[in-house]
Amino acid sequence: MTPKIAQYLRDSAPATPCLVVDVDRVEENYRRLTTALPLARVYYAVKANPAAPILERLTGLGSSFDAASWEEVQACLAVGARPEAISYGNTIKKASAIKAAYEAGVTMFAFDSEPELLKIAKNAPGARVYCRILVENKGAEWPLSRKFGCELDMARDLMVQAKELGLDPYGISFHVGSQQTSTGAYEGAIARVAMLFTDLKEAGVKLRMVNLGGGYPVRYRQEVPGIDDFGMAIMGAMTRHFGNDLPEMLIEPGRFMVGDAGVVSAEVVLVSRKGKDDPVRWVYLDIGRFGGLAETEGEAIKYAFQTPHDGMADGPVTIAGPTCDSTDTLYEKSNYRLPLALECGDRVELLSTGAYVTSYASQNFNGFRPLAEHYI
Repeated sequence: MTPKIAQYLRDSAPATPCLVVDVDRVEENYRRLTTALPLARVYYAVKANPAAPILERLTGLGSSFDAASWEEVQACLAVGARPEAISYGNTIKKASAIKAAYEAGVTMFAFDSEPELLKIAKNAPGARVYCRILVENKGAEWPLSRKFGCELDMARDLMVQAKELGLDPYGISFHVGSQQTSTGAYEGAIARVAMLFTDLKEAGVKLRMVNLGGGYPVRYRQEVPGIDDFGMAIMGAMTRHFGNDLPEMLIEPGRFMVGDAGVVSAEVVLVSRKGKDDPVRWVYLDIGRFGGLAETEGEAIKYAFQTPHDGMADGPVTIAGPTCDSTDTLYEKSNYRLPLALECGDRVELLSTGAYVTSYASQNFNGFRPLAEHYI
């Protein structure tokens, strides 16, 4: 939690549940990233948090944007982003969305299959295209494997076909999984990309770009490698596999950019036990999986908690949300402990929740309104 957020919560005590984001921390993270990977162009993954204050700040800093939908393209354009600075990075797009983005000036599109490539060729003639390949997601706390990407041999054939269709075969992309905790994941993926570059060069297609995707982690309950560690691993692998003929490099940070810039403030609605002698208390909050904490599914992303009673005696807890749905249980197996003094009405803070919270929040499940947002 930044001092700015702490002061805002202390002075304003906004109604819960709410998200408070320090936009200055977003800028700080952007600068840290560009220092660690100075040769890479930043395409902020808008889906992590599409709030206008964040997009405005990043536009002013010269960032580009990775959009997952026509609506996200529109959000970027609305704050003054140049259309040529937007990559339509979702490999699953309606033809109408491709056409709308292209007519708005977007010229770079991702794909991972022949049907998608044909849609782009028809609705965005001459556009730059990049093919997403499948890579290992080992080490990622929120893996993205299998749904996106294709095998190397298919990617080779598709990039040759892209050239034949009059498109610009620009490059190759991959994603090693969100909240990736292993620098080695990028090294292995870069080796696969380099092989594909060689194969395509021999086929008469000279690629110019590698999109390294996102995945750069933030600290939740456990320490993670720093962004400088990832920068050194990535640049080491790029130099090892491409030598002095380095292609253009793009990165798509989302979580790293906004994760530790935000804090969710929540209220304890109920503290109870399932049996008189049960040592495990159930702590119910006024925000749960359907209120924006979707990444707790499978207890994958483990948020850190701050309470008014920290430092006092604690005990084991199961943490759940407020809805009438049994799947709205956040943590039952991850050995969470909270102070024994915690009681109904206490405010608690969930740290590093600036990413993938507001964009996951349901609109009206059980009648609960989406959490409020404060950008300071």
